[in-house]
Amino acid sequence: MPNIPQLLILAPILLMSLTVHELSHGLAAYWLGDDTARRAGRLTLNPLRHLDIMGLLAFIIFKFGWAKPVPVNPYNFKNFKRDMAITAAAGPLSNFLLATLASLVGRAFGVTYMNLAMGNTSLFGVIIYLVVLYNLALGIFNLIPIPPLDGSKILGAFLPDAEYFRFMRWQRHGMFILIGILLLGRLFNMPIIAAIIMPPLNFMLRLLLA
Repeated sequence: MPNIPQLLILAPILLMSLTVHELSHGLAAYWLGDDTARRAGRLTLNPLRHLDIMGLLAFIIFKFGWAKPVPVNPYNFKNFKRDMAITAAAGPLSNFLLATLASLVGRAFGVTYMNLAMGNTSLFGVIIYLVVLYNLALGIFNLIPIPPLDGSKILGAFLPDAEYFRFMRWQRHGMFILIGILLLGRLFNMPIIAAIIMPPLNFMLRLLLA
């Protein structure tokens, strides 16, 4: 678990990343014809409107977490599965965009993966690295196709209707399954989720901070 100084740096980065993630879901749904998020007051950059305490604690403890899901009414979409997939994909894509923008700023000031690995960087460099790291982690994590993560809705767009609705029934149990996987990994020192996301995360870190 991070110490107090680390938390003071991590907290605003996590709040920003999670807020942009959920806002992007809401904006995508709004542009596709569903104004549920707007009516719920979720089309905002105010992090308090998106904060989920359990999700934030999970991010701090397990390095994986979530915000309060933006409400979406798929019956307002013209194409149920396609538009749900687009709305779901908007969240991870926004995090990948934030990571890319942060890496461009960092590289302009000489923040590279090699300098970070050797400890030759400033506090600014560490902050840039954490913005890139946590946005990549959040984006990749949410692409795992376990309901209710975004990846399950993206996968759903490619399933036949009967299989799609059967798969989506796991939504109500998905969060418990996810928390169970995280807890088991913590208890038995078998970080299952980390094993899934670390290869693409390391590849993208090296790519963005080359």
